Amino acid sequence: MADPTRRIEAWKVKTTPERTKQVLEARQVAMQARYEAVMTQLCAMETQVKTVLNAAGVHTSLYVPYLNFGRQLWKLTRQQEISGQSFAMAAQVLLDKWHARGLDSEILAAIRTDVFDISAPKL
Repeated sequence: MADPTRRIEAWKVKTTPERTKQVLEARQVAMQARYEAVMTQLCAMETQVKTVLNAAGVHTSLYVPYLNFGRQLWKLTRQQEISGQSFAMAAQVLLDKWHARGLDSEILAAIRTDVFDISAPKL
C-alpha cells in the first residue's frame, strides 16, 4: 500500500458535504427520470397482478401477500445475471415459498405466467 496518510487525505477531500451536494445535484435529473420509469413499471405490474387476482376471485384481504409475491418476481426479473432455466427455477422457489405461507399455488402460477411470462421449470 502506498502512503496511507495520502489516501486518507484524498478521501477526506472528495467526501466533503459540499462536493457530495454538487455530485448529487448534477445527477438528480437522471436519477429522478430512472426512478419515475421504475415506479411506472412497478405500478403497471401491480395492476396486472390485481387483474389476475380479480379473475381468480381472491378476497381483497389476501391481495397484499400476492402483491408481495409479484414484487419479488419483479425484482427477480430485473437481475441481469440470471436467465433461462435458472431463472425459471428461481421463480419456482419464490412460488413454493409463498405457497408454504398459505397462498394458492394455482393463482401464484397464474401470476408467474400471465404477468411475467415465466414458464414452469423443466425438471
